Amino acid sequence: MSDLKALYQEVILDHNKNPRNFKKLEDADYSVEGYNPLCGDHYTVYLKMKGDVISEITFIGSGCAISKASASVMSTVLKGKTLTEVESLFNEFHHLVRGEIKDDVSIEKLGKLAAFGGISEFPVRVKCAILPWHTMKNAIDKKNETVSTE
Repeated sequence: MSDLKALYQEVILDHNKNPRNFKKLEDADYSVEGYNPLCGDHYTVYLKMKGDVISEITFIGSGCAISKASASVMSTVLKGKTLTEVESLFNEFHHLVRGEIKDDVSIEKLGKLAAFGGISEFPVRVKCAILPWHTMKNAIDKKNETVSTE
């Protein structure tokens, strides 16, 4: 289990240092800002849609390692997914970071998202992990208002 935790920590560190899809998407269909006043995380998520599929997802901004890694992994996982799949992953990620998914099989099914399973041990960090997800959710729900974790 400690090897698995080390691997998960490595995923978070890698995505923080080398975030994927970290750029402004000039021709985005939707963009929404998210802000965590507690620790200063501030991101904008950009979405390009083809029907009900996310064809492109990017983000810009700054924040702690958890929030940046969460945004980066989210952007790689959600690209090419339908809105139904996105909704399901959104819910599963929330259950994961809140510690509501306990069995290893369910956690392993989440792939790279499983790296955030240990966040539930640090409740103040849950808001860091979910900020990019709520920001993305407002974008797909066409709510053009800044997301705040407060």
